[in-house]
Amino acid sequence: MENTESITGRKVFFLYPQTIIQNEVVTDLIMQEYEVYTVRDHVALKRVLKRFPDSIVFVNIDEKMSEKEWEAWIRDMMIDPSTEKVSIGILSSNTNDEQKNLMQINVPCGYIHVSIDLKKLILQLAEVLKKQSAMGRRKYLRAVSDNEKMTTANLPLDGHFITGSIRDISSAGFSCSFSDDPTLPKGTLISNIQLKLQSTLMRAEAVVLGSHSEEFMQIYVFLFTPRTDSDVRSKIRKYIQSVIQSKMDMEMKK
Repeated sequence: MENTESITGRKVFFLYPQTIIQNEVVTDLIMQEYEVYTVRDHVALKRVLKRFPDSIVFVNIDEKMSEKEWEAWIRDMMIDPSTEKVSIGILSSNTNDEQKNLMQINVPCGYIHVSIDLKKLILQLAEVLKKQSAMGRRKYLRAVSDNEKMTTANLPLDGHFITGSIRDISSAGFSCSFSDDPTLPKGTLISNIQLKLQSTLMRAEAVVLGSHSEEFMQIYVFLFTPRTDSDVRSKIRKYIQSVIQSKMDMEMKK
């Protein structure tokens, strides 16, 4: 089934991921701005997928259940009206005759052999995600951090720092609110911004892209400049992954 590109992109789940997927592949895909989650509960995942029916799921059939049980689970997902739009891919480190039935299931994301060739594996998965329009029309993955007291931005202004609460952030920029409005004109360049994302500290440079009023508060939008170090952007992506994974873990428990 061919997917039209959405504005926000599609959620990508790895169900019972192999070690190489968990430790290496997920991080690489996050760095490419894909919205990736790891889950270890196929029953809870199906409930979640009913709320996000346009998702992509890569199933590691080497764990938890037998080949016949996985075949039944996958076929059920594909015929259930509430999950039939989910694009499924099959992952396995094995190549044996017992998996022939699973290999013959016409899943949208195909059957991928998980080998120790990390580069090849990432290329294969990235190609599948591209064909499935997983990125959608967005360019950057964003995390909302409204209620996190440990997520702040310190801006140097007039010889001192003012602290703002980061409301959302991506590797391209962030939005921020202040208890006292600093009245920052559009186009203002601010260097040496101190970002605190939970326990991670970093410095960045950004320009004020604009502002708007929300709930009697002025929200400022900042765009990172090209001089912001690539390592900072990588740390931001890792933070985003931790935030969205934590929220998905809560969804799985509902």
